[in-house]
Amino acid sequence: MYISRMCWCVMSLEVSIREGETQDSLLRRFQRMVNMDGVLREAKSHRYFISKRDAARIKIRKSARRRRLGR
Repeated sequence: MYISRMCWCVMSLEVSIREGETQDSLLRRFQRMVNMDGVLREAKSHRYFISKRDAARIKIRKSARRRRLGR
């Protein structure tokens, strides 16, 4: 759960242990779910307040860089 002054969002992932599964494989499965759902990316993007104008400016820079690199 992530709480800040500007917004709040609740992200829940549930991983239950399977019969005969080791804790290492359970942890790997949980980490894979976190990566695929983008939980950390979302939390990092809300770490600091970015105004709409600054967000648009960043978006333009990223797209220009992608065009230069040919992606």
